[in-house]
Amino acid sequence: MLTRIVQICFLLVGGTLGVLFLPFIFELLKIDHIVFLNNPYTSAILGAIIFFLMTFWAVNYVIHFIKWLEEKLLKAPVAELLTGTIGLILGLIVAFLINSALESVLFPVLNDIVPIILTLLFGYLGFQVGFKKREELMSLFTNRGNKKKAIDEESIKTQGPRLKILDTSVIIDGRIADICKTGFLEGTIVIPQFVLLELQHIADSSDVLKRNRGRRGLDILNKIQKELPIKVEIYDGDFEDIQEVDSKLVKLAKLTNGTVVTNDFNLNKVCELQKVKVLNINDLANALKPVVLPGEEMNVLVIKDGKEQNQGIAYLDDGTMIVVEEGRNYIGKTINVLVTSVLQTSAGRMIFAKPKLLEKAL
Repeated sequence: MLTRIVQICFLLVGGTLGVLFLPFIFELLKIDHIVFLNNPYTSAILGAIIFFLMTFWAVNYVIHFIKWLEEKLLKAPVAELLTGTIGLILGLIVAFLINSALESVLFPVLNDIVPIILTLLFGYLGFQVGFKKREELMSLFTNRGNKKKAIDEESIKTQGPRLKILDTSVIIDGRIADICKTGFLEGTIVIPQFVLLELQHIADSSDVLKRNRGRRGLDILNKIQKELPIKVEIYDGDFEDIQEVDSKLVKLAKLTNGTVVTNDFNLNKVCELQKVKVLNINDLANALKPVVLPGEEMNVLVIKDGKEQNQGIAYLDDGTMIVVEEGRNYIGKTINVLVTSVLQTSAGRMIFAKPKLLEKAL
């Protein structure tokens, strides 16, 4: 769609420039005596054809520039865009007044070129002045007598993003509702439309387990939106050039300076690589678990054997796995163990221990 719009704009610009400048070119080339070339419609058609042929080379660059400009505008604060737009309008008005004053004293050729140059120049200067003088302009519109204290841009950056963008895994997990209920998660909860579509697809799955997980996720969203005192917004946009939901989440977080909330270990790593702020609720859960230090004694029930030879596996009440060395012989028994080391990652926490009876024997 954007490609077609760019091509139409090229056709219009080419036709306009053809009417304005092709007659002078024909005159310089001394071919203006040809009858059909003196027709303005012919000049418009030739100009449109030339610019249309240019689109095959330039359209990709133009689209890339438009998308780059869109990202910059989405990242810019509303106050800066507002004051910049006001400055742009004032600059265009000044350019129009100067063009009107110079119209009677310029040569015919300059009458076509000078207005374009002045419009671009004063439009740019007006936008820059409005953008950089936003504090003074905002104080004028709010009728404040005293000069408003300038806000340091670095202090704005340190305040951190306020948007919390939920991914599919953290919604299905369900613990996000309890976190929101406690008030530890501030700001606005953003639920992208493409995440909702993925949840709906999971809820409509023929697999019973997937269907139950999808329905649980939808129930969690209804609970967050209707029962909890936190602002929830639905993002209707989509990134049609991106297929994977995780990549769309990262893209949205970059555009809005938001924070991705997840419990997906792989998405967590992708966000870190892309310099996107991420909150992993597994990290939060691990941080709230009781601290276990090497050398501490614990009483555990060994329930199964481990991957390595003679290992036994036990679990704490919060689900933390305990790998018991030489614990295979104690499967089904409750024994005292001594902690030897603790391994903690975003995927969870593992505790390594050995039977205390074995320690006494040594």
